Amino acid sequence: MFTGLVEAMGTLVKFAQRGSGALLQVQAPMITPELQLGDSVAVNGVCLTVTDLDQGAFSADVMAETLRRTTLGELASGAKVNLERAVRADGRLGGHIVQGHVDGIGQLISRSEGVDWDDLVFGLPSQLARYAASKGSIAIDGVSLTVTSVSDQDFGVSLIPATLNQTTLGNVRAGDKVNLEMDVIAKYVERLLA
Repeated sequence: MFTGLVEAMGTLVKFAQRGSGALLQVQAPMITPELQLGDSVAVNGVCLTVTDLDQGAFSADVMAETLRRTTLGELASGAKVNLERAVRADGRLGGHIVQGHVDGIGQLISRSEGVDWDDLVFGLPSQLARYAASKGSIAIDGVSLTVTSVSDQDFGVSLIPATLNQTTLGNVRAGDKVNLEMDVIAKYVERLLA
């Protein structure tokens, strides 16, 4: 489990196809000293398992299913990625409950830059619209955010300077794709009521 509070940005140094899957290697000297083989790390909101550690970098295998359902397969060498280690059971849950299980891909429609924050509007896949609620939580590329507006086709969020500076969302432009994870509580409530 994760919180959606990005610990660091890393750099993708290797993306190698392996059959229908891939191997990712991410340079992340800020978090690798505390990583161990088998640890979970959210990379742009996708939960991956550390399979190798080498000089400030970690590697992870990515299944074909993950490549189909996320933006990881579209990353190029040198791309910046959001990173978060799994939350410890005795740690604070500062964002919201994030599983690292991407529900779909959104696309930035518009960005309005302000003095103190930026307002972003993302396209929302129709099958996910029912899980979005104004003032509810959403994870975008692994970043826990509050939904500021929502319709059946899109939703808005506002990014404060810390989020703009410390995550990849500061550089997202219109047309860019992002990983979306909807609030897990909404999904469980729907299932229980069905």
